Amino acid sequence: MILKELEHYVRHFAKRFLIFLKWLAFSILSGILVGSVGSVFHYCIVYATKARETYPWLIFLLPAAGLLIVGAYHMMHDEKDTGTNLVLSAIHSGEHIPLRMAPLIFISTVMTHLFGGSAGREGAALQLGGSIGNSLGRLLKFDEKDQHIMIMCGMSAAFSALFGTPLAAAVFSMEVVSVGIMHYAALVPCVVSSLLAQGIAERCRIEPEQFLIHSVPEFTVSSGVTIAILAILCAIVSALFCIALHMGEALYKKYFPNPYLRIFAGGMLLLCLTLLVGNQDYNGAGMPVIARCFEEHRVLPYAFALKILFTAVTLGAGFKGGEIVPSFFIGGTFGCLFGNLTGFAPDLCTAAGMGAVFCGVTNCPITSLFICFELFGFEGMPYFLLSVALGYMLSGYYGLYHSQKIVYSKYKTEFINRKTR
Repeated sequence: MILKELEHYVRHFAKRFLIFLKWLAFSILSGILVGSVGSVFHYCIVYATKARETYPWLIFLLPAAGLLIVGAYHMMHDEKDTGTNLVLSAIHSGEHIPLRMAPLIFISTVMTHLFGGSAGREGAALQLGGSIGNSLGRLLKFDEKDQHIMIMCGMSAAFSALFGTPLAAAVFSMEVVSVGIMHYAALVPCVVSSLLAQGIAERCRIEPEQFLIHSVPEFTVSSGVTIAILAILCAIVSALFCIALHMGEALYKKYFPNPYLRIFAGGMLLLCLTLLVGNQDYNGAGMPVIARCFEEHRVLPYAFALKILFTAVTLGAGFKGGEIVPSFFIGGTFGCLFGNLTGFAPDLCTAAGMGAVFCGVTNCPITSLFICFELFGFEGMPYFLLSVALGYMLSGYYGLYHSQKIVYSKYKTEFINRKTR
């Protein structure tokens, strides 16, 4: 009996080991390829941002840059591009992700940053990684389900290369597709590609994002209640951000059906907003403002609202980029404001606000918790845990991506299988 059971185990272990070797080889390939492209993309974004800071007048060319972006998508017959939603749909339903998405999102996102659009870079990285991963899967003649794993593999590699958070990157692509379940079949490929992509980024001298919290107060009932109030408010802010993004896009399409006119009008509106504000703090990704919240605890009371407005105007018009860093900006500035008003550890509130809003807009609590640990350290763990949990529960069924599915309810052990609002 024991020998028979042992023989059964060895036979099945051999099959599992062959599957492991298969995914090890292909995740290494994906990690190297996507990590290299992601590193180049990082430097292009950095140079574009420095150029805009050096030559602020480039903002006046934003409407013209928008016309070029729409023209490029038209020329490549990709006018109905849905961005990250297409990547998530491809995992759900097997939709094809064209390889041309990679160069298009690469160039158009760099142009958006160069000329002053308000957007991030990680959302574009997900499209880059998903497009390359899907194309690798098709090239290698994978079946549909294995192609889904290759897409997640590419997403993890791109996220890790750009942000330097391999733990969060590995989990994010497995968690973001279907809220309430994790695609554990992709665990090994996502982990290997994420770690390898981060290693390539480090070899390219890309510093991972990290922020210092100067002092973490002892976790007590009083401090816990304070952070809980912040998390509840952040859940509301995250829902407002999602509503603003979706409403902005809908209003643009209603009043400007022509995509060329739409993006030109959006560029002009963003230019006017920038001139009214008097600086370019809300253009681009906004990482210097986040750093200022941690270092100086200095923030304008309405900074988070302006970033919501600038990002909705930018992405709704058709400019390209991500929504993730803007969500960090919004959560960070709102958290810093809350900390200043309450007198409770503004840098810790900045970090907790970033985690809560990120969780609210992505519906990814495990990723949000991991990204807090990688960005801010483990010392604030109780605060991050509480803010992420409340941010997830109270943000409702809003989300950045319409193609994201809420498989299980946030409030009951109930299968609902509905898309985000």
